[in-house]
Amino acid sequence: MNVLVPSSGGNAVRDETVRDGQVPRVRYPGEHDRATLLTPREPTDRLRGWIVTLVLTLVAGVVRCWRLGHASDEGTPVFDEKHYVPQAWQMLRNGGFEDNPGYELVAHPPVGKQLIAVGEWLFGYTPWGWRLSAALAGTLMVLLIIRITRRMTRSTLLGALAGVLLICDGVSHVQARVGMLDVFHALFVLAAFSCLLVDRDRVRARMALVVTENRVEDSVFGPRLGFRWWRFGAGVLLGLSCGVKWSGIYYVAAFLLLSIVWDALARRGAGVRRPWLGALVRDTVPGLGSLLVLALGVYFATWAGWYASETATDRHAAEIADDVGFGFLPDMLRSLLYYHFNVLEFHTHLVTGDDPHPWESKPWSWPMGMRPMLYYYESGTPGCGQGDCVQATMLLGTPALWWLALPVAGWAVWRATARMDWRYAAVLVGYCAGFLPWFGNLARQMYYFYATPLAPFLVLGIVLVLGEVLGRANASPERRKTGMLAIALYVGLVVANFVWLWPILNGFPITEAHWQAELWLPSWR
Repeated sequence: MNVLVPSSGGNAVRDETVRDGQVPRVRYPGEHDRATLLTPREPTDRLRGWIVTLVLTLVAGVVRCWRLGHASDEGTPVFDEKHYVPQAWQMLRNGGFEDNPGYELVAHPPVGKQLIAVGEWLFGYTPWGWRLSAALAGTLMVLLIIRITRRMTRSTLLGALAGVLLICDGVSHVQARVGMLDVFHALFVLAAFSCLLVDRDRVRARMALVVTENRVEDSVFGPRLGFRWWRFGAGVLLGLSCGVKWSGIYYVAAFLLLSIVWDALARRGAGVRRPWLGALVRDTVPGLGSLLVLALGVYFATWAGWYASETATDRHAAEIADDVGFGFLPDMLRSLLYYHFNVLEFHTHLVTGDDPHPWESKPWSWPMGMRPMLYYYESGTPGCGQGDCVQATMLLGTPALWWLALPVAGWAVWRATARMDWRYAAVLVGYCAGFLPWFGNLARQMYYFYATPLAPFLVLGIVLVLGEVLGRANASPERRKTGMLAIALYVGLVVANFVWLWPILNGFPITEAHWQAELWLPSWR
């Protein structure tokens, strides 16, 4: 069935058949097409879409949890697990807060550690306990990426491909198998992005109704859009992302801007006389309320356990320290500010210096994963068929995915600017919000695991390109078959690459020769 659905530029519609793997044909409508232009359409295979989603999510859960507790330092945490795992255990014991002033390396807000504590509550202070929540977060990211891609491309096939690619991403896999914070940060960011996508469709549906009812000309700014629950949900999730790591604030700014631009394009598509001014007048203040004020409110609410405590770190600093300031505030808030300034000072002075960490990496190396990170290494162990084996866990992006980052980014910039494709623009916003801000202070110590939130947006960009490789729905059968063959070969390459890296992504015993064969580049050593 041929239908008209919104295109990327705001003033065009796509004449397409709602069928898996399609690439729409764009044409420019007259005034009578505006309501159809704005009305979002979805694939008709809803049941199949959910079956595919749930099956791949189950596969992701198995892959993420396979021998989850295997790689550990004789049953104790590895790498930065040594910070967050005991802090999570303190939270579990105390009711949501850390309380060890002798170990005041509290560098991040509480949400991620509280989530780790949930697994410790279920399985105790064991590798399974402190890694279970991360594995579940990594699994949920696969579910989200499938649904997000399906909504952006209107294709269940492309959604499934996105799920497979994220399952096979080494960064997402390893971070879902360690008791660290970054996978939770990435999950909340991706979930907030998904809420904004639904909000975009809801806004365009409301604008289509306004066009149908001939109310567009009631105001030069266009209509008021009422309360937007999906944008509200995005604000809650962004607040939780900030509650895991402060870098969530970059996504607050980026997604706020993205939402307002989408609102302006929806108004323009509806024929509003002053669409950009209308978005500024009608949408900016509510957007600030949902995506900034609400996010900040949720962030400070995540400190509830700290507020209610008597022994949390710096809980009564205002009563004993001389340099707190802010005397007009209650002591509790002054103590919280003191705590935050201590954390800020820690991050400010966390610089490379003359003795850099051996696995430090700067952001220019992240897109292609040129400097991975070794979390765990042990030699001389049994289990590989020889007497002297190596066990190593390395944070490493699957090269078949990450080495395409720069050409995909270049293509996305061209599509977003020259062809006005909103999907590529959205992917670029999500990717750049987790990448560009780190160039603001290159003296700071940085590590490859900071790139964890980039992985789903990289996968989205690649899948959008795969959709174009597949070809239009009305292309010749030969063209479609050739496109499908190319996609199958590429996805097979990604899966094979992931399988090859499997031992060093999970810390399984291999021979020394195999370990050396896994290290393809000098910068990986």
